Amino acid sequence: MSLSDAEIQALLLSLRVSSAAVIAALPFAFAAALLLARRNFPGKVLVDAVLHAPLVLPPVAMGYLLLVVFGTRAGLGGFLFQNFGIRFVFNWTGAVLAAAILTFPFQMRAIRLSLESVDAGLGDAARTLGAKAFDRFRNVTLPLALPGVAAGAITAFAASLGEFGAIITFVSNIPGQTRTLPLAIYTALQTPGGEAAAARLATLSILLAVVFMAMAEFVQRRARARFT
Repeated sequence: MSLSDAEIQALLLSLRVSSAAVIAALPFAFAAALLLARRNFPGKVLVDAVLHAPLVLPPVAMGYLLLVVFGTRAGLGGFLFQNFGIRFVFNWTGAVLAAAILTFPFQMRAIRLSLESVDAGLGDAARTLGAKAFDRFRNVTLPLALPGVAAGAITAFAASLGEFGAIITFVSNIPGQTRTLPLAIYTALQTPGGEAAAARLATLSILLAVVFMAMAEFVQRRARARFT
């Protein structure tokens, strides 16, 4: 399966966007998972629903919301652009933002399940032994959450590779800037005689998805074996 220069460019951009999206969302996903797993507070069900909303919202609707909020003519996007020169719309960083938001729940949920499967008494025992909050986090909470962090990050990475609706709505389909693998497949299908290119890119996307999902399953199995 030989890829053209434009197809390789789309692949590399997809890997770049997905990696940046996972890294950008991870701290927020960890904080949200820790809050939901270890704290009870009024409105927790509503907060949980809002944080999981990207899983069920139409990606195009999410892209439209991002365009309204982060467009350069008004809203937060206008403020960032006029005062700091930061622009998300029609830029690869906007693709990162869209992918990070859409795949945020994958990371949060995996980390939360990992934390909830661990006896909370371990942290209490460390506290009684004099461990401070940061020490408990570094030596107890974080190591126990690492399987969920790894599995969630891999799953979110794979999902980011396939994100289409929010990205094309928010940042358009610009070669070399925002044209990721899904957008390259769409472009090939809209081009006369592009069926072969679409088939190559679709096959590549399927292979990548299978590889990364298998990696996530492997990590989860190793984690279950470790704690059972």
